[in-house]
Amino acid sequence: MSDILLDKVIHKELMVVMSSSKDKDEVIHELGNLLYQEGYTDDAQAFIDDVYLREKEGVTGIGQGIAIPHGKSEAVRTTTVAIAVLDNPIKWETLDGEPVKVVIMFAVRDSDSNTTHILLLQQVATLLAHDDFVKDLKKVKSVDALYELLAQVN
Repeated sequence: MSDILLDKVIHKELMVVMSSSKDKDEVIHELGNLLYQEGYTDDAQAFIDDVYLREKEGVTGIGQGIAIPHGKSEAVRTTTVAIAVLDNPIKWETLDGEPVKVVIMFAVRDSDSNTTHILLLQQVATLLAHDDFVKDLKKVKSVDALYELLAQVN
């Protein structure tokens, strides 16, 4: 499997560090609107609706304070990832019952949904299997630090 995927979808303009979102809805809207403002989706609400459709299918809080909501959507122009590191952990349906501190939202074009999406999820899952990476991820204080952390992995 190639390692080039993740660094193609990591963009500083899609990172929010010290997000003040107070709950799941706020952070989903924050990232959904950011993807729209930066031109990665055609329609913020259509994409957000698709994220909520996926949320109904199963838990996206994968544990250790991380959630990976995702939307496969016709509204997505370019498959990418938006990331929020929250100021304060928020309640989320998670595998370990713990609140969430980092939200990694996948925005996936319909046409990429079977290939790119799976590879991206695999790469992120691989990263999140490393406890040190997860600890560092939850501690970042700036977009530059977050970008550096993710970039060094490739």
